[in-house]
Amino acid sequence: MIDWSRVDELVEEIGAEDFGEVVDLFLSEVEGAIDLLETAEGNPVVTEEQMHFLKGAALNLGFEHLAQLCLKGEKAAAAGRPEVVTPAEVRRVYETSRTSFQADLPARLVA
Repeated sequence: MIDWSRVDELVEEIGAEDFGEVVDLFLSEVEGAIDLLETAEGNPVVTEEQMHFLKGAALNLGFEHLAQLCLKGEKAAAAGRPEVVTPAEVRRVYETSRTSFQADLPARLVA
């Protein structure tokens, strides 16, 4: 679900002290993108754009399962089938990933 090696790499790149800000920005931007998906449900252009954004953001912070789902949604929307991956499914995977990430992160930052 979470690619912890990517998280470790990012923490090393930016430093543990700035990592919290990156996480806060990520969570805020992902929430906004999912809100846009929900508002524009069925619109293939908006769906493709937001899935692409979410895929990149998720990969950057190690949310591997979310990134794979968004890749599937992006490709489907580009093919004119935005209903293949629903906003509800994206939100569910995001929330599950976020919960896991937030639960395990403190111990990983100490190690």
